[in-house]
Amino acid sequence: MGKGGKAADEKKADKPDEILEVFIDGKLYDVTDFMKTHPGGTVIKFYAGQKNDATQAFNNFHHRSEKAKKMLANLKSREATDVKQYNPKERQSEMLAEFNAMTKDFQDLGYFKPNPLHVMYRIVEIFLMHFIGFYLLLKVSNQTWDLYRWLGLFVLGLATGRCGWLMHEGGHNSLTGWIKMDRIIQIFMYGVGCGMSGGWWRSQHNRHHAMPQKLGSDPDLDTLPLVLFSSSYVAGKLSRLSGLQKVWIKVQPFLFPVVTTLLVSSGWQFFLHPRYIVRKNEILEGISLFIRYFCIYFFLGTKYGAATTILMYVIYNWIGSNYIFINFAVSHTHLPTVAKDDTSVDWVRYAAEHTMNVNPGPLKFVNWWMSYLNFQIEHHLYPAMPQFRHPLISPRIKDFFKKYGLQYKTMNYTDAMAVTFENLDKVGSDVYLG
Repeated sequence: MGKGGKAADEKKADKPDEILEVFIDGKLYDVTDFMKTHPGGTVIKFYAGQKNDATQAFNNFHHRSEKAKKMLANLKSREATDVKQYNPKERQSEMLAEFNAMTKDFQDLGYFKPNPLHVMYRIVEIFLMHFIGFYLLLKVSNQTWDLYRWLGLFVLGLATGRCGWLMHEGGHNSLTGWIKMDRIIQIFMYGVGCGMSGGWWRSQHNRHHAMPQKLGSDPDLDTLPLVLFSSSYVAGKLSRLSGLQKVWIKVQPFLFPVVTTLLVSSGWQFFLHPRYIVRKNEILEGISLFIRYFCIYFFLGTKYGAATTILMYVIYNWIGSNYIFINFAVSHTHLPTVAKDDTSVDWVRYAAEHTMNVNPGPLKFVNWWMSYLNFQIEHHLYPAMPQFRHPLISPRIKDFFKKYGLQYKTMNYTDAMAVTFENLDKVGSDVYLG
């Protein structure tokens, strides 16, 4: 919902005589008071008071959380059969019923079970990449910008991106099967590896998964003033944009990899995320940031001095930012958006119509390059499933979509990248001319 709708919802939630409910598995649960203390943040507001079926969202967000299931059981509830818009026969369509049955099959096949060896491999890979990157930088003279130094910075940039991929899976609790351990891995990898806050990321990313590409709900659409992926986001608001902003957006296909990604990551690292850590008193996250900057000072600062170290940090941070942000952009940003007041899109249709896959490519290199997040359709259907299992379920998802007339969209990596930048160009032109 837009700003007015969100404010209205919050105002209703403050009134004791106004009851807001969510529909989960045939029941309506009263979340009027619970919304204020929901551990997952404001994402619950996207389903409260609407006709959206929250069953699949709840099951996938809380697949491993017994605590969440106990909280749900303790909420005041009532059967929904007497409420027309929430009648299970209407809301639980044949497609969603089959999706639930298919999910049960995947659980029985063990596809939600983690693989400790896979987790160990991912962690060891990241440590080795950091070791190689720092070794190459320490190997060269502090006066020489030779191949070793550039190679070292490139490896450290890739290591930053690999930390981002791993923390992403930890944030979805799909690494070890133990929520607390996944949370620790995420905090450490994101803090030490990227200089960012896992808690801040979870609060934003859960909202994205709840309703991808929905205006007013998906924070990934709220990217101004640095970049704009959809002209629908500023529909009716063009007069509020300054001439300089319009020029910036006009040339965003060029600026996005050159400077925008670095500005975003820098803003996160040195303002938004530290502020979140302080406000939320996230001690473990603060320790992770301290370890990161101490290592940079110890390994690089003592050898190169402040000016050269800062320059090298900017370079490898730029490489890591491009690796992460551009690859994330290819699976969503060029796809259609959902109107703020549209409540007709369900969990399955969000994945089918507003995400897409990127083909694994020769030797399945893209699977490694994107850490299986090239299977975005499967990831959005089952965010709690270990990502390396997504290729295993892909054929069945494809057949399932075909049966219900849903598009299973997939592209080659180069085509997906081209479409992403073409969309940036089109949006930029629309805004500039508008």
